[in-house]
Amino acid sequence: MKMKTSAKIYSAIIFLFLFAPIAVLLLFSFNEAKSLSVMSGFSFKWYVELFNDRNTLNAVRNSLVLAVSATLIATVMGTAAAWGIDRIRSNWYRRVLSTVTDIPMINPDIITGISLMLMFVFVGRMFGAATSLSFWTMLAAHVTFCLPYVILQVLPKLQQMDRALPEAAMDLGCTPLRAFFKVELPEMLPGIITGAIMAFTLSMDDFVISYFNVGNDFQTLPIHIYSMTKKTVTPKMYALATIIFFVTLGMLMLSNLVDNDDSRKLRQRRKEKKGRN
Repeated sequence: MKMKTSAKIYSAIIFLFLFAPIAVLLLFSFNEAKSLSVMSGFSFKWYVELFNDRNTLNAVRNSLVLAVSATLIATVMGTAAAWGIDRIRSNWYRRVLSTVTDIPMINPDIITGISLMLMFVFVGRMFGAATSLSFWTMLAAHVTFCLPYVILQVLPKLQQMDRALPEAAMDLGCTPLRAFFKVELPEMLPGIITGAIMAFTLSMDDFVISYFNVGNDFQTLPIHIYSMTKKTVTPKMYALATIIFFVTLGMLMLSNLVDNDDSRKLRQRRKEKKGRN
């Protein structure tokens, strides 16, 4: 009984430590005054100012365009890469490819950002480009670090799939392409959705890699907020952070629902297989 009580207290302290800063942020985003120590009254003042701030809204739009583009490209490429890795029969070659794809996740962001910047500058000068860094270099950088997360989510779904399903579909008259879309793609879909959500949130959140690869004509939200910290961060940024928090929370809940539904189907399939045996 004492162990259960201490475990609950310990869990409560951990959750308080993790979520207290977010709770303060949410609370003071509705504060009428600028103070972060005195709640002078409930107001939507800072939300109104946020939606009247053209520079911040442009930065949000740029981040959304970049994140959606990087997510679409990384999801397609990551799904194709996971499917190809799963088809490799050589165990050592598969392990080598898995290790290589994990490097962008393990590598420090500052190393990835600087190395990509040097590569883009080198290629730009080699082709005589006036400016080496632009939206396209940022897009390539974001696809680079989002890609491994998609592969990491899709590959286990392929490994859980019954290998006989695509062959059975082709035996029943499906072409390999039709068997892929009718059998394999639905099996990969939960991993694809989760990988896409992870890629989107990582792209929206990234600062270090974006900072080293940003062009003069394109500014994302994290870089915009960083430029504001040199002067002062107004409470409308608390309002923006609150909106982003709830959007991210909704995407996390969607990802958990997809994973739970996939786990339920997997358990049901295993029961049916045991029943046949």
